[in-house]
Amino acid sequence: MIPASTAALVLTLTLASCGNVEPPEGVASGEGEMVITYNSPAEWGNYGEVLSTFTEESGIEAPNDPKNSGQALAALQAEQGAPVADVAYTGIAFAEQLVGAGVLQDYVPEGAEQVPDELRDADGAWTTVHTGTIALIVNEDHLDGAPVPTSWEDLLEPEYEGLVGYLDPTQAAVGYSAATAANFALGGDLDDWGPGLDYLNGLKENGASTSAQTATAKVAQGEIPILIDTDFNGYKLQDEGTNVSVVIPEEGSLQIPYIVGLVNGAPNEDNGKELLDFYFSEQGQGLFAAGYMRPVVGEMPEELADRVLPPEDYERAETIDYAEQGERQEEFIGLYQDEVGF
Repeated sequence: MIPASTAALVLTLTLASCGNVEPPEGVASGEGEMVITYNSPAEWGNYGEVLSTFTEESGIEAPNDPKNSGQALAALQAEQGAPVADVAYTGIAFAEQLVGAGVLQDYVPEGAEQVPDELRDADGAWTTVHTGTIALIVNEDHLDGAPVPTSWEDLLEPEYEGLVGYLDPTQAAVGYSAATAANFALGGDLDDWGPGLDYLNGLKENGASTSAQTATAKVAQGEIPILIDTDFNGYKLQDEGTNVSVVIPEEGSLQIPYIVGLVNGAPNEDNGKELLDFYFSEQGQGLFAAGYMRPVVGEMPEELADRVLPPEDYERAETIDYAEQGERQEEFIGLYQDEVGF
C-alpha cells in the first residue's frame, strides 16, 4: 500500500490533470445500463473498440476514461466511501497496491481460469488481461536527419537532443516499466536502480520530456519524435498511417502484463462482472489482439504476424518478478524524485 504522502501527491496530480473525479450524472447511483472502467483511454491500444463493441453486444454504456494507473489508484482510494468505478485496469506493478488499499473485490471472470497462476491473484482480486513490451516508437519524419535509434544508449547522443519522451514513472505504469526496462538492460536490477537512474538523468540532460498520460498523439504530430512506450501503441500508429518504426532496444527490454479487477463496492457490479467476462472471451481477447496487445488467453492471430517485429526481437524482452517490482515502486519513486525529477 502506498504511503499517505505518495497517495496525496498522486491524488493532487489526478485532480489537476483530470479536472475532477465527479462521476457523470446518474453513474454512481448504480441505475441504468452503465459500467465505468478506470484507465481505459480510447487511444490506448484498442480500448476504444473494445468498449464500443462491448456496448453494442450488451447494451451497457461503457465510456472510455483518460486516467493512467497511478491516477486510477488515487481516485479509487479517494472514492472508497462512495465508489464511482466498477472496473479498474492498470499495469501489474500496481497490483499489490490495489489489493493493499482494499479497492478491489475478488472476482474470477469467465475464461480467466486459463491464465497462468503467476499472472493472477490467488484470491481473484486481479487478473492479467494482456501483455505488451517496452519499445521505442520513432516518427521517422521528425528526426531532423538522425537515423532511427536502435539502442538505449543511442538516445543519449546529441543528435537526439530534445527528441525523446517517456511517461512519468511516478504516475504511469508504463513509465515505471520503461524505467525498469532501461535499468535491467543497462546492468541494474530491483536491488540496484543506479544504472537506470543514471540513464534517466542522461536523458534529462539531453532534453527528454515526460508526460502524465498516453502520448502517442504527440508522436504522430512530431511533438515527441521518439517515445519510450509500449510496442502495441507503435503498431497502432503504423496502421493509422504515421511513418513510425517500433524498436526493441538492442541491450534488452521488458514485457509488461496489464491487469483488470472488479472494484470493491462497484455501483454497477453486475455490469462490471459482465465487462470482465467479455475481456476474457474469445471476442474480447481478439479485440485486444487487434490493438497488438498480446492475449493472455490464446495466441496472437496469424494475420498480425507480418505486422509486428519478428520473434527474435522479442527474445530481448525479459520477464521479471512483477510482485517484487510492485513492492519496490515506492522505493524507486523516492529515488527518482530525489535524483532525477522533472
